[in-house]
Amino acid sequence: MESKLVELNKKRHSIYALGENLPLTQDEVYELVTDTIQSSPTAFNSQTVRAVVLFGEKSNRVWDIVEETLRKIVPAENFQSTADKIASFRAGAGTILYFTDMPTVEKLENDFKLYADNFKPWAEQAIGGAQQAVWVALAEQGIGASLQHYNPLIDDAIRAEFDLPAGWQLRAQMPFGSIEAPAEDKPKLAKDEQFRLFN
Repeated sequence: MESKLVELNKKRHSIYALGENLPLTQDEVYELVTDTIQSSPTAFNSQTVRAVVLFGEKSNRVWDIVEETLRKIVPAENFQSTADKIASFRAGAGTILYFTDMPTVEKLENDFKLYADNFKPWAEQAIGGAQQAVWVALAEQGIGASLQHYNPLIDDAIRAEFDLPAGWQLRAQMPFGSIEAPAEDKPKLAKDEQFRLFN
């Protein structure tokens, strides 16, 4: 069966060889990201996802913070590979920071006590769905990206650097840019190991 959406999902890969030559303007990328997130579902229409889109030196500052933070904890003899990886993210055109708005989650926990234990997991589902949707939307435009998780190590420094609300909890970082080299193929489980059909 043919499906445009399935084909787009197959086009989405973790791209680590990034460049600055985007096929869209910065304004178009920002519109793509914000429209995609706003159209992604959230439980109770809670809209708990927050995002910051950074370009140029502002984006580089994210990876400076990551490098400065990791330099303090990664042994010096092992740090070069870490620095090289961070440099590959810095080489891109920009970075998307994904956050969960915790005051919204906490309000829902208080307002709907029957479901209180579910709102944090539901917020994680919401942000995962938003990240996937943005990643696919970027891939459709020929823009490469990957998803990184240096939180919570960098949370306080990122919040201070960009003057972000205290209630925004950093969940992931997505460097993006032009695709300078294709992604590596990754093995997939056999379908009979991963799925079950009953009919």
